[in-house]
Amino acid sequence: MNSNEMAVVEQDEQGTRVRFVRHLKHPVEKVWVALTENDQLKQWFSELRVEDLREGGVISFDMQDGTYEKFKILELKPLSVLEYTWAEDRVRFELYPEPQGCRLVLIETIVQVTDHTPKDVAGWDVCLDVIEALLDGRTIASRKDIWEGKYAQYCERFAELRRG
Repeated sequence: MNSNEMAVVEQDEQGTRVRFVRHLKHPVEKVWVALTENDQLKQWFSELRVEDLREGGVISFDMQDGTYEKFKILELKPLSVLEYTWAEDRVRFELYPEPQGCRLVLIETIVQVTDHTPKDVAGWDVCLDVIEALLDGRTIASRKDIWEGKYAQYCERFAELRRG
């Protein structure tokens, strides 16, 4: 999947899974730092902060109103897996070494799809674009413009799922 491809969305009785894949030209170690070290993390998701990087540890989300939501780290395998709660949902990053760098997989497990879901999914898609650009030493001119295009696509994708 390149950054122009949409995530794969699957639904079953246990919920909805959204799966993104990026093939990055960087080693697992460099990508892991982007996912787990706050000085890197804030460059692609400024509201997130790792408070305690361990299983059972905490990642906080700045609600931009003086409050924070705390997400529990469910699984942590250094250089391989980082999974944490996301309100009622779960977010899981997996890294796999490849000859030219690594494969980054992001799986969001969603308990209940709402009208807000396409916004979140488009947001994660843009975050992955930004991670790739940062690692490549590139900048993205307008995250908002990219998000708007992806949001429209994900609105249609989730509408298709509702129609069956």
